[in-house]
Amino acid sequence: MRIGELADAAGTTTKTLRFYEDQGLLPSAERTPAGYRDYTADALTRIGFIHRGQAAGLTLAQIRQILDIRDHGQAPCGHVRDLLDTRLADIDQQIAQLNDLRNTLAGLRDHAEHVEPDTCSSVDVCRYL
Repeated sequence: MRIGELADAAGTTTKTLRFYEDQGLLPSAERTPAGYRDYTADALTRIGFIHRGQAAGLTLAQIRQILDIRDHGQAPCGHVRDLLDTRLADIDQQIAQLNDLRNTLAGLRDHAEHVEPDTCSSVDVCRYL
């Protein structure tokens, strides 16, 4: 299948497919006698995996590691589990930081419940921050 057909089937662009190929995420396609890229159906499966990895928050470098493991004939399941564990820990930390920020903002908002502009000094922009 040519690059445009693959891009349509994968819901992406030809530019993205060329980028994936340049980055080693997608193997170089065979070329037709006219020089057009000719992808196999396996390329569509691989692109689907790349998109699922991105949706899980993995970087393209991490996805390439997984693909390299698979391309060397090994099952990457343990590596994927470790990456997902790390991603979950990162998300848990982000959630904790967002909760702290929310609590801070809620406290500031509570302090500003009854706005009294006359009590602000000219030095302070706003006493509620």
